[in-house]
Amino acid sequence: METHAIRAERIDIRITPEEKRIFLRARKLSGDRSLSSFVTRIVKAKAIEIIDENEQILASKKDRKIFFDAIFAEIEPNNALKNAAKKFKSIKE
Repeated sequence: METHAIRAERIDIRITPEEKRIFLRARKLSGDRSLSSFVTRIVKAKAIEIIDENEQILASKKDRKIFFDAIFAEIEPNNALKNAAKKFKSIKE
């Protein structure tokens, strides 16, 4: 069962008449009771999708630490990496 939160915040937007016609048609097809509920539901779903996609890039604190340590640390490359670089340079020349 979905609980209803108290809606105390407001967002004012300006849209074109064409956008409004599209939104109203989609609202009618979706079965939402009002344009506000339709827009809120769609924008919320898309916002959650965007957040989830971006959080998956660096999913955990451990992964973030490993990533940033590797990027910003002044670590000497190991022999395998040095040899691979030499081989690459010799092929390019």
